[in-house]
Amino acid sequence: MPRRPRQYLPGLSYHVRQRGNNRQACFFEINDRQVYVDLLQTVLKRYGVSLHAYVLMTNHVHLLMTPATIDGISRAMQVLASRYAYHINKTHGRTGSLWEGRHKSSAVESDRYLLACYRYIEMNPVAANLVRRPEHYPWSSYAANALLHENQLITPHVSYLALGKDATARCAHYRRLFDERLSTAEVENIQMAMHYCLPLGGKAFCAEVEQQLGRKLGQRGRGRPKKTVKK
Repeated sequence: MPRRPRQYLPGLSYHVRQRGNNRQACFFEINDRQVYVDLLQTVLKRYGVSLHAYVLMTNHVHLLMTPATIDGISRAMQVLASRYAYHINKTHGRTGSLWEGRHKSSAVESDRYLLACYRYIEMNPVAANLVRRPEHYPWSSYAANALLHENQLITPHVSYLALGKDATARCAHYRRLFDERLSTAEVENIQMAMHYCLPLGGKAFCAEVEQQLGRKLGQRGRGRPKKTVKK
């Protein structure tokens, strides 16, 4: 029996990540990335999801998305993952699972954390030492958000639009955000929220998200708690 689609709050932004199985590659050549982009554009339109930032790495993808419906992200990611895996298996003559289970996601508080997520996503190639600057990596949203390059995948978030009165001013402000790296604490908070599928925000924001969904969020470990070793 297929698993029920996970529920997302319409209008709330989510940082979504999907990894290759066992952290192995999910993109093998340039055409694979183009196929993924084309499929992504299709599912965004079909399921009413806005994409604000993205990066396609060798063995995983990061997406910053806002759904219009409660199951928009779930359905979009399910179809995207399935159709892309079919392409890879057929094109490269492989079998088995391409993805490491279902995608992970973290709700993002717009006022305090959203632009940090933009930066975290688009700086991934720099952090991985693939390029020296984000504009040198072609498979991300940086050129659209920072350099005014046309990208039909991207819908500016209201927090991005608030950076300036027009597109030129917004891009200039956005570029300045990248003059300073995210702090270690900011990176760890983003990564921890993603790893445990927890909201990224203050206590009030996290409590509000859980209240609206009517359940606790996050993955909890199985088995007995580990014993504390006294030193």
